[in-house]
Amino acid sequence: MMRILGIDLGSREVKIVLMENNLIVYKKKVSTMRFYRDYCSFDGKVGVDLEKLDLGQVDKAVSTGYGKNNTDLKRFTPINEIKAHTYGAIYQTDLKDFILLDVGGQDVKVVKVEKGVTTDLELNEKCAASCGRYLENMANILEISLDDMSKHAENPVDLNSTCAVFSESELIGKIAEGVEMERLCAGVNYSLYKRLRPLLSKFRGARLIITGGVANNSAIKKYLKKDYEEIVSIEEPQFNGAIGCCYYGSKFLS
Repeated sequence: MMRILGIDLGSREVKIVLMENNLIVYKKKVSTMRFYRDYCSFDGKVGVDLEKLDLGQVDKAVSTGYGKNNTDLKRFTPINEIKAHTYGAIYQTDLKDFILLDVGGQDVKVVKVEKGVTTDLELNEKCAASCGRYLENMANILEISLDDMSKHAENPVDLNSTCAVFSESELIGKIAEGVEMERLCAGVNYSLYKRLRPLLSKFRGARLIITGGVANNSAIKKYLKKDYEEIVSIEEPQFNGAIGCCYYGSKFLS
Protein backbone atom coordinates (compact mmCIF):
# COMPACT_ATOMS: atom_id res chain seq x y z
CA MET A 1 0.00 0.00 0.00
CA MET A 2 1.51 3.30 -1.16
CA ARG A 3 0.69 6.48 0.81
CA ILE A 4 1.62 9.76 -0.88
CA LEU A 5 1.37 13.21 0.68
CA GLY A 6 0.87 16.32 -1.46
CA ILE A 7 1.17 19.84 -0.06
CA ASP A 8 0.33 23.02 -1.98
CA LEU A 9 1.72 26.06 -0.14
CA GLY A 10 -0.54 28.90 -1.24
CA SER A 11 -0.24 32.57 -0.41
CA ARG A 12 -3.35 32.41 1.83
CA GLU A 13 -3.91 28.74 2.56
CA VAL A 14 -1.97 25.50 2.57
CA LYS A 15 -3.78 22.54 1.02
CA ILE A 16 -2.85 19.05 2.21
CA VAL A 17 -3.91 15.84 0.44
CA LEU A 18 -3.07 12.22 1.26
CA MET A 19 -3.52 9.50 -1.36
CA GLU A 20 -3.53 5.79 -0.72
CA ASN A 21 -3.24 3.57 -3.80
CA ASN A 22 -4.17 6.50 -6.02
CA LEU A 23 -7.34 7.39 -4.05
CA ILE A 24 -7.76 10.52 -1.92
CA VAL A 25 -8.17 9.42 1.69
CA TYR A 26 -7.59 12.74 3.50
CA LYS A 27 -7.66 16.45 2.71
CA LYS A 28 -7.19 19.51 4.88
CA LYS A 29 -6.89 23.26 4.43
CA VAL A 30 -5.10 25.49 6.93
CA SER A 31 -4.16 29.16 6.77
CA THR A 32 -0.56 29.63 5.63
CA MET A 33 0.34 31.45 8.85
CA ARG A 34 -1.10 28.65 11.01
CA PHE A 35 0.63 25.98 8.93
CA TYR A 36 4.09 27.50 9.47
CA ARG A 37 3.36 28.26 13.12
CA ASP A 38 1.73 24.96 14.18
CA TYR A 39 3.10 22.28 11.83
CA CYS A 40 6.62 23.42 10.96
CA SER A 41 9.97 23.96 12.58
CA PHE A 42 12.85 26.07 11.29
CA ASP A 43 16.43 24.90 11.29
CA GLY A 44 18.11 26.71 8.39
CA LYS A 45 15.27 25.23 6.33
CA VAL A 46 11.59 24.90 7.06
CA GLY A 47 10.75 21.34 8.06
CA VAL A 48 7.21 19.98 8.08
CA ASP A 49 6.40 17.98 11.19
CA LEU A 50 4.40 15.06 9.78
CA GLU A 51 3.65 13.75 13.28
CA LYS A 52 1.85 16.99 14.16
CA LEU A 53 -0.21 16.60 10.99
CA ASP A 54 -1.18 13.18 12.39
CA LEU A 55 -1.21 11.42 9.02
CA GLY A 56 0.46 8.18 10.00
CA GLN A 57 2.98 6.57 7.67
CA VAL A 58 3.88 8.51 4.50
CA ASP A 59 5.90 6.80 1.73
CA LYS A 60 6.46 9.80 -0.54
CA ALA A 61 5.93 13.53 -0.11
CA VAL A 62 5.67 16.11 -2.91
CA SER A 63 5.25 19.88 -2.51
CA THR A 64 4.39 22.84 -4.71
CA GLY A 65 3.45 26.50 -4.29
CA TYR A 66 4.95 29.69 -2.93
CA GLY A 67 6.97 28.14 -0.14
CA LYS A 68 7.96 24.93 -1.89
CA ASN A 69 11.68 25.78 -1.98
CA ASN A 70 11.69 26.11 1.79
CA THR A 71 10.22 22.74 2.66
CA ASP A 72 12.51 20.14 4.11
CA LEU A 73 13.90 18.68 0.91
CA LYS A 74 14.98 15.52 2.68
CA ARG A 75 11.30 14.67 2.85
CA PHE A 76 9.62 16.57 0.02
CA THR A 77 10.22 16.47 -3.71
CA PRO A 78 9.37 19.98 -4.94
CA ILE A 79 7.60 20.43 -8.30
CA ASN A 80 6.52 23.65 -9.99
CA GLU A 81 2.92 24.83 -9.83
CA ILE A 82 2.27 24.37 -13.55
CA LYS A 83 3.11 20.66 -13.26
CA ALA A 84 1.12 20.25 -10.05
CA HIS A 85 -2.04 21.88 -11.44
CA THR A 86 -1.79 20.08 -14.78
CA TYR A 87 -1.45 16.67 -13.13
CA GLY A 88 -4.26 17.54 -10.69
CA ALA A 89 -6.59 18.36 -13.58
CA ILE A 90 -5.63 15.16 -15.44
CA TYR A 91 -6.28 13.09 -12.29
CA GLN A 92 -9.64 14.77 -11.61
CA THR A 93 -11.03 14.70 -15.17
CA ASP A 94 -9.22 11.87 -17.03
CA LEU A 95 -8.79 14.40 -19.86
CA LYS A 96 -5.52 14.92 -21.75
CA ASP A 97 -6.43 17.94 -23.92
CA PHE A 98 -7.67 21.13 -22.29
CA ILE A 99 -6.97 24.72 -21.31
CA LEU A 100 -6.42 25.15 -17.57
CA LEU A 101 -7.25 28.44 -15.84
CA ASP A 102 -5.97 28.58 -12.27
CA VAL A 103 -6.88 31.74 -10.37
CA GLY A 104 -5.00 31.79 -7.07
CA GLY A 105 -5.05 34.34 -4.26
CA GLN A 106 -2.12 36.25 -5.78
CA ASP A 107 -1.51 34.91 -9.28
CA VAL A 108 -3.18 33.59 -12.42
CA LYS A 109 -1.98 30.74 -14.64
CA VAL A 110 -3.36 29.75 -18.05
CA VAL A 111 -1.94 26.46 -19.33
CA LYS A 112 -2.54 24.70 -22.63
CA VAL A 113 -2.35 20.91 -22.27
CA GLU A 114 -2.20 18.62 -25.31
CA LYS A 115 -1.94 14.83 -24.97
CA GLY A 116 -1.21 15.32 -21.28
CA VAL A 117 1.75 17.66 -21.90
CA THR A 118 1.96 21.43 -21.29
CA THR A 119 2.50 23.12 -24.66
CA ASP A 120 1.92 26.81 -23.83
CA LEU A 121 1.24 29.05 -20.86
CA GLU A 122 0.53 32.61 -19.74
CA LEU A 123 1.10 33.94 -16.21
CA ASN A 124 0.14 37.02 -14.27
CA GLU A 125 2.07 37.32 -11.02
CA LYS A 126 2.48 41.09 -10.98
CA CYS A 127 -0.95 42.48 -10.20
CA ALA A 128 -3.59 41.46 -7.67
CA ALA A 129 -6.46 42.91 -9.72
CA SER A 130 -6.99 39.69 -11.70
CA CYS A 131 -6.65 37.34 -8.71
CA GLY A 132 -8.83 35.84 -6.01
CA ARG A 133 -7.70 38.44 -3.47
CA TYR A 134 -9.45 41.14 -5.54
CA LEU A 135 -12.82 39.37 -5.17
CA GLU A 136 -12.29 38.93 -1.42
CA ASN A 137 -11.51 42.63 -0.94
CA MET A 138 -14.52 43.73 -2.98
CA ALA A 139 -16.85 41.34 -1.10
CA ASN A 140 -15.57 42.85 2.17
CA ILE A 141 -16.40 46.36 0.94
CA LEU A 142 -19.90 45.22 -0.06
CA GLU A 143 -20.23 43.42 3.32
CA ILE A 144 -21.41 40.29 1.55
CA SER A 145 -20.04 36.75 1.48
CA LEU A 146 -17.87 35.69 -1.45
CA ASP A 147 -20.40 32.93 -2.22
CA ASP A 148 -23.31 35.37 -2.41
CA MET A 149 -21.36 37.84 -4.52
CA SER A 150 -20.33 35.14 -7.02
CA LYS A 151 -23.97 34.36 -7.94
CA HIS A 152 -24.65 37.70 -9.65
CA ALA A 153 -23.97 38.03 -13.38
CA GLU A 154 -26.82 40.13 -14.79
CA ASN A 155 -26.60 43.81 -15.76
CA PRO A 156 -23.15 44.49 -14.24
CA VAL A 157 -22.34 48.08 -13.25
CA ASP A 158 -19.32 49.40 -15.16
CA LEU A 159 -16.08 49.26 -13.12
CA ASN A 160 -13.18 50.48 -15.23
CA SER A 161 -10.21 50.77 -12.87
CA THR A 162 -7.43 48.41 -13.85
CA CYS A 163 -5.89 48.59 -10.38
CA ALA A 164 -7.19 46.63 -7.38
CA VAL A 165 -6.65 49.60 -5.03
CA PHE A 166 -8.41 52.16 -7.24
CA SER A 167 -11.23 49.67 -7.92
CA GLU A 168 -12.15 49.82 -4.25
CA SER A 169 -12.76 53.59 -4.30
CA GLU A 170 -14.60 53.25 -7.62
CA LEU A 171 -16.90 50.64 -6.05
CA ILE A 172 -17.52 52.86 -3.02
CA GLY A 173 -18.46 55.66 -5.45
CA LYS A 174 -21.05 53.35 -7.08
CA ILE A 175 -22.45 52.41 -3.66
CA ALA A 176 -22.81 56.15 -2.90
CA GLU A 177 -24.69 56.62 -6.18
CA GLY A 178 -27.26 54.09 -4.92
CA VAL A 179 -26.55 51.30 -7.44
CA GLU A 180 -28.34 48.15 -6.28
CA MET A 181 -26.40 45.31 -4.70
CA GLU A 182 -27.02 42.76 -7.51
CA ARG A 183 -25.49 45.11 -10.12
CA LEU A 184 -22.52 45.95 -7.86
CA CYS A 185 -21.78 42.22 -7.37
CA ALA A 186 -22.15 41.51 -11.10
CA GLY A 187 -19.88 44.48 -11.83
CA VAL A 188 -17.13 43.06 -9.61
CA ASN A 189 -17.41 39.61 -11.24
CA TYR A 190 -17.45 41.08 -14.74
CA SER A 191 -14.45 43.30 -14.03
CA LEU A 192 -12.42 40.22 -13.02
CA TYR A 193 -13.56 38.43 -16.20
CA LYS A 194 -12.45 41.46 -18.27
CA ARG A 195 -8.98 41.23 -16.70
CA LEU A 196 -8.72 37.50 -17.34
CA ARG A 197 -9.65 37.84 -21.03
CA PRO A 198 -6.29 39.20 -22.28
CA LEU A 199 -4.51 36.26 -20.59
CA LEU A 200 -6.98 33.81 -22.12
CA SER A 201 -7.22 35.44 -25.57
CA LYS A 202 -4.92 33.04 -27.41
CA PHE A 203 -6.43 29.97 -25.72
CA ARG A 204 -10.06 30.28 -26.76
CA GLY A 205 -12.48 27.83 -28.24
CA ALA A 206 -11.63 24.52 -26.65
CA ARG A 207 -12.42 22.89 -23.34
CA LEU A 208 -11.65 24.94 -20.21
CA ILE A 209 -10.98 23.58 -16.73
CA ILE A 210 -11.06 26.17 -13.93
CA THR A 211 -9.19 25.60 -10.67
CA GLY A 212 -8.58 27.69 -7.55
CA GLY A 213 -11.23 29.43 -5.46
CA VAL A 214 -12.65 31.29 -8.49
CA ALA A 215 -13.84 27.93 -9.89
CA ASN A 216 -16.74 28.28 -7.44
CA ASN A 217 -17.79 31.64 -8.96
CA SER A 218 -20.84 30.86 -11.12
CA ALA A 219 -20.97 34.39 -12.63
CA ILE A 220 -17.42 34.20 -14.01
CA LYS A 221 -18.12 30.71 -15.38
CA LYS A 222 -21.19 32.13 -17.11
CA TYR A 223 -19.10 34.87 -18.78
CA LEU A 224 -16.43 32.35 -19.82
CA LYS A 225 -19.05 30.14 -21.52
CA LYS A 226 -19.11 32.70 -24.36
CA ASP A 227 -15.45 31.95 -25.12
CA TYR A 228 -15.30 28.15 -24.76
CA GLU A 229 -17.18 25.18 -26.14
CA GLU A 230 -17.12 23.46 -22.77
CA ILE A 231 -16.41 24.49 -19.18
CA VAL A 232 -15.39 21.40 -17.21
CA SER A 233 -16.15 21.44 -13.49
CA ILE A 234 -13.90 19.48 -11.17
CA GLU A 235 -14.82 18.22 -7.74
CA GLU A 236 -11.92 19.75 -5.79
CA PRO A 237 -10.82 22.97 -7.52
CA GLN A 238 -9.03 24.34 -4.45
CA PHE A 239 -7.17 21.11 -3.71
CA ASN A 240 -6.09 20.63 -7.35
CA GLY A 241 -2.40 21.53 -6.81
CA ALA A 242 -2.03 19.19 -3.83
CA ILE A 243 -3.84 16.42 -5.72
CA GLY A 244 -1.43 16.95 -8.63
CA CYS A 245 1.50 16.56 -6.22
CA CYS A 246 0.15 13.17 -5.10
CA TYR A 247 -0.52 12.09 -8.68
CA TYR A 248 3.01 13.10 -9.70
CA GLY A 249 4.39 11.12 -6.74
CA SER A 250 2.47 8.01 -7.74
CA LYS A 251 3.42 8.20 -11.44
CA PHE A 252 6.97 9.47 -11.49
CA LEU A 253 8.73 8.85 -8.18
CA SER A 254 10.14 5.38 -7.80
